[in-house]
Amino acid sequence: MTLLLDHNLSPRLVAAMEGAFPGSTHVTQVGLDRADDATVWAYAKERGLCIVTKDSDFSDLSVLRGFPPKVIWLRIGNCTTDEALRALLERRDLISAFLLDTSAGLLVLA
Repeated sequence: MTLLLDHNLSPRLVAAMEGAFPGSTHVTQVGLDRADDATVWAYAKERGLCIVTKDSDFSDLSVLRGFPPKVIWLRIGNCTTDEALRALLERRDLISAFLLDTSAGLLVLA
């Protein structure tokens, strides 16, 4: 399962994460730069992607609708792109286990 980064994360993260999370993409790279959350949700669900976001909207959708798609909610506040990258890379094993877990749909990283 690959990651789909939400609007609130920098598209520059995709290239920086390629070694750890191959095939990941950003909403702007797949034509969803102006899409609403429901459209992003449907896109991720149809393609087996895990949404990575910094806001609670997808967390709320995950609770209401269940999964798929899976959601990773980065609750790390305002941060630089490098800090967001570090948060993801430092938790690579946890994220990988979450992606394989068939019973979990939401992972909160604080």
